[in-house]
Amino acid sequence: MKAVVVEQYAPIDQIQLKDVPSPLLEPGQLRIRVEAAGIGFVDGLKIEGRYQTRDPLPFIPGTEFAGAVTEAPGAPGGYQPGMRVMGMTRSGALAEEIVVNPEAVYPLPEGVAAEVAASFRANYLTALYALSTRAMLAAGERLLVLGAAGGTGIAAIQIGKLLGARVIAAASNSEKRDFARAHGADTVIDYTQADWRDTFKQLTDGHGADVIFDPVGGEISVQAFRSIAWRGRHLVVGFAAGAIPALPFNLPLLKGGALLGVDLAQIPVREPEVQKRLMSQLTAWLADRQLKPVVGHVFALEDFREAFRTMQTRSALGKMVVRIAA
Repeated sequence: MKAVVVEQYAPIDQIQLKDVPSPLLEPGQLRIRVEAAGIGFVDGLKIEGRYQTRDPLPFIPGTEFAGAVTEAPGAPGGYQPGMRVMGMTRSGALAEEIVVNPEAVYPLPEGVAAEVAASFRANYLTALYALSTRAMLAAGERLLVLGAAGGTGIAAIQIGKLLGARVIAAASNSEKRDFARAHGADTVIDYTQADWRDTFKQLTDGHGADVIFDPVGGEISVQAFRSIAWRGRHLVVGFAAGAIPALPFNLPLLKGGALLGVDLAQIPVREPEVQKRLMSQLTAWLADRQLKPVVGHVFALEDFREAFRTMQTRSALGKMVVRIAA
């Protein structure tokens, strides 16, 4: 089979597409023909060996995928050949085939394209877990979404609206702000402007942000926390800007605010029942079209490097997807 193979931790330009043996199928596992794989920041960090944990070399990158079951000896988890699924795993998705345990996949609702499914689970589960479980976002609250045009940002906008919040999307250029507004943001703001916090204060009638969804990091995170409402909640989702901010501890004291971490990898290990409940809610929204995942751009498998480059330059609108099989 064809697969992207990381033989040494390196920039994406040095990673190759190779012919490798199909993975072995162990008892109780499923073999999936991968139709599409999503590309996220974590995947880029893993390839370069800069993630908090390192995959043993060599490895096939890619954590999120959609496809069809081709082998299911004994029907583990109730899955049968031909069933279409979406899934998440530690690695291995950027390949024509992947072998996983049944717990790693979820049935794909009728009529949902593979590209949509491959851009769905990580971003939307992160957003729903962060907003509903960690921040307990309530209807009518003000939600500030940083990095609003990225994959998790757009997911947070859509989930925030479904939960009844007033959503203010922050992005760095007009194209991204228009994109965020088109996908549900009530209003938008340019956080590159020196006076953006004054503008934000006006937009919230002096109230501030009840919840901040922050996949960006860097100096903008500290500035945003300074605009948090009394008893506001700041969700730390990631550091797309590349810098981990240092928050002065007097700010949470003065604001009565809380800093809440959101790590998707921890949910299935520490809160499996919560993940099951949230995935059921997300799949229901997906099936009845209340939720419409945003696919940014679809690349051929041979063009996987360009998918990573687009994502890493932060020029992406939505999530990047690699199409692997029809």
